[in-house]
Amino acid sequence: MTNHASSPLQLFMSDIHGEYESFAHVLRSGCGAMQKLIAHHFAELDEAERTELLMLACYPKEKAALVRAEQGSLANAWLDDAVNKLMELVYTRCAEVADEQRARLTQHAWTQLGFEGAPNPADPFEDLSQKERLSFASKLLRNYCLGEVHLVGDIYDRGPAPDLIMDELASIPDGDIQWGNHDIVWMGAALGQPGCIGHVMRICSRYSNLPILTERYGMDLAPVEEFARKAYADDPCAAYGLKGSAELTEDQRYTNIKVQKAMAIIQYKVEGQLIDENPSFALEDRKLLHRIDYERGTVEIEGIEYELTDKVFPTVDPNDPYRLTPEEAEVLAYLQKTFLECEKLQQHIRLFLDRGGLYRIDGNALMFHACVPLNPDGSLMEVNLFGETLSGKALFDAVDAHVRDAFDSQDPILAKQGRDLLWYLWLGEGSPLFGKKKMATFERYVVDDKQAQAEPKNAFFSLFDDEAAHDTIFRDFGMDPEHSYLVCGHVPVKIKKGESPVRCNGRHFNIDGGFSEAYQPTTGIAGITLVDEGGHITLVEHQPFHRAQGLSANEDISSKRTVVK
Repeated sequence: MTNHASSPLQLFMSDIHGEYESFAHVLRSGCGAMQKLIAHHFAELDEAERTELLMLACYPKEKAALVRAEQGSLANAWLDDAVNKLMELVYTRCAEVADEQRARLTQHAWTQLGFEGAPNPADPFEDLSQKERLSFASKLLRNYCLGEVHLVGDIYDRGPAPDLIMDELASIPDGDIQWGNHDIVWMGAALGQPGCIGHVMRICSRYSNLPILTERYGMDLAPVEEFARKAYADDPCAAYGLKGSAELTEDQRYTNIKVQKAMAIIQYKVEGQLIDENPSFALEDRKLLHRIDYERGTVEIEGIEYELTDKVFPTVDPNDPYRLTPEEAEVLAYLQKTFLECEKLQQHIRLFLDRGGLYRIDGNALMFHACVPLNPDGSLMEVNLFGETLSGKALFDAVDAHVRDAFDSQDPILAKQGRDLLWYLWLGEGSPLFGKKKMATFERYVVDDKQAQAEPKNAFFSLFDDEAAHDTIFRDFGMDPEHSYLVCGHVPVKIKKGESPVRCNGRHFNIDGGFSEAYQPTTGIAGITLVDEGGHITLVEHQPFHRAQGLSANEDISSKRTVVK
């Protein structure tokens, strides 16, 4: 959230959404930096040989195993030669960086691989076996090629492996995270915040991603599934179909649907309670359970009556609709305890705090995930945060501080405010991570009307090409409007329909290119990386990448590079 010195090579990515393999390959190859180095240094090799060397550098353990399986007794000779080539590249890069940087990156690689003590400064490879030399050379080479990585939000949800993405980020020497809306709701869930838990559980079941919680984070959800199957046994859950392309058994599909509705109803109830506890959030219009006519099967929203597409509410008391049943309260308490006691999740969430923030300024780049809330005329929109009126940078700084209070404050009032703000940041009109008038979760489920389901966006998103609005933002953040640019994500760029990630004459980059498979039909590509090499800015559009195919066929990720500044 503070100013940082600019790095010679900076990579910007956003909206990874659990899509680990493509993301990891971009990191490990330095988004083309390693390919370029190999091609320059070993021009005598053909393209297939250079790509095979690249794959060995990016995935030493997996590629070496594949080579041994394919070449048998000849593998050692090939690997010895390949390791020597990687070491040549390491020494070449060593000579090009300052002593302090070289020592730091060498020690980082040494420590990451679990070697004890410190490497020999004269020859760190001297006492290593072939396997160790390969691991160390490839790791050190990746460190040299990578530069500084900025992940501009949304690691979680949709895709299958957010935990591996967090592990990959933890393993690189220079990387930071700007919190996304999907990240912030997981951060709240990790603190046991009931509204955030409701959303995380509902989204995971909706996209058949409960294995993220059960298999990757080791949570036992059997009590939740048992409750959902029992409470909604006679309920067809008509409005709670699943999204995504996961292959499920009939029993798994049934369970996901039941859990999804059970968590949605719990979510509606606890959100009603949170809205009453936090009047400054101004979310009264999002309390809808008491506006349902349970006999007629209708709901009143903004003065208009709509028929419900799902009229079955077995756990809702019409006379006290926001009260949890004893069974629901037990399930929620169990989930709070489960999230709080998940050590692996807590470690990953701590990484958001240690390496991240709501925004970052690095050289001429201003990074944040979604938006700076604006009025239609381009002026900064004022937001009421616990009785304090804030806008622009002051709003961002206050939000960042409140989030950290949620985790670290010893004051129970400040900690509670921070936890509730994590939920507000997911769906509040004034949230820099949401940027819409309302989140119409209820309407999208049970009201078949486009007007009711509409989520009008903040003016920021209609002012992507407005020079004056960008000048206002840069000045407010203490930056020179003449030379600054902002990087954000959040809204997928429909490349296939001719939309451009580059807006406002190169002063605004929206880099949500659909890394996640769920968004690729919208964008037409499989992710965007923005590369800044000392002011020389290149936009890289990626196609899908699958590690197993790349390793076996020596195929690098297919990318289109465009110089934009």
